[in-house]
Amino acid sequence: MRTHSLEESKGHVVNENLSPISSPSRVWTDIDLDAVGRFEGYFRVPHSTHDSCYGWIPIPFVSLKSRDDGPRVLLMAGNHGDEYEGQVMLHKLARSLELEDVLGQVIILPAANYPAVRAGRRTSPVDGGNMNRMFPGDPSGSPTQVIAHFIETVLVARADYVFDFHSGGSSSEYLPLAHVIDDGNPARSKRAREILEVFAMPISVIVEGLGDGGQGRLFGACQRAGDVVHMSTELGGGGTVSIDPLARAERGLARLLHHVGAVQRPLTEEAAPPTVFYRRPPARDFIYALWAGIFEPYVKLGDLVSAGQAAGAIHDPTAPWRPPHPVSFSDTGMVLSRRVPARVEIGDCLMNLGVPE
Repeated sequence: MRTHSLEESKGHVVNENLSPISSPSRVWTDIDLDAVGRFEGYFRVPHSTHDSCYGWIPIPFVSLKSRDDGPRVLLMAGNHGDEYEGQVMLHKLARSLELEDVLGQVIILPAANYPAVRAGRRTSPVDGGNMNRMFPGDPSGSPTQVIAHFIETVLVARADYVFDFHSGGSSSEYLPLAHVIDDGNPARSKRAREILEVFAMPISVIVEGLGDGGQGRLFGACQRAGDVVHMSTELGGGGTVSIDPLARAERGLARLLHHVGAVQRPLTEEAAPPTVFYRRPPARDFIYALWAGIFEPYVKLGDLVSAGQAAGAIHDPTAPWRPPHPVSFSDTGMVLSRRVPARVEIGDCLMNLGVPE
């Protein structure tokens, strides 16, 4: 098991594993992450404003550590503030997980981008930052960049497993699924698939062809940290808390923590149910709006569709006498996600598909 150290120096959290060209994080805390025990508190992001010249943004967390030689697991939600299922799941786990069950360390971070969580928005109202596109961040940048830099250089750097819980947010809704990103590393891919089978959402997805290879996302931070296993989810969405996906994810996380050796006893009696594997094509193959207007979908989540099949139509509210603009699928597969708001602009993603393996 890899070991890392964390210390405070002049009020700053310092990661000794930073490369010489990196700068220490400016985020600080009064809690020693290397200490054995249960600790609750805040990572503090310095943020000087007109109303608070020496203020800081709170990032609440819970650390449960029993020993130095066990697995280290980072559990995150609130990477996007309007994705609620993961936040609720980690709130509940933070209250229920007992220190005596932990073998190693579990850090629970339910509101990773706290300003976005507080606002209930995908992006931060402080600087407009979408944290899951801003890794590796910048210790001297905007608040979202500072948070991303801290998560990568301090929290991910000390982890063996990083599980980041997302959903569709306010603008989209997903079938409940978990996913890993195919980075071409056979050993890492094998472990990631095993984790999907243990977490066991109804659908497990292998993601292909991210625009920057995923380097601007938390996945990229895990790659840069070395042998860190990463998994993410889409647990519903639509700006609400989806009951069934949340319950299944809670049981999946209970199994997963035991599977990776982070807890000494199973936290659920339910065995992993079956999961079906799909591959998600690159984002350029998603279904996008090429006109502004009102989108009328012709298919539902979970429908099987064929290349060339009609996906829906976009109606022009400024000229109701004109025929709507047709939208069609360019591939064959299952509808994994759909846009929730009916009003669309050019470039909005309307749907994406999963292709059976």
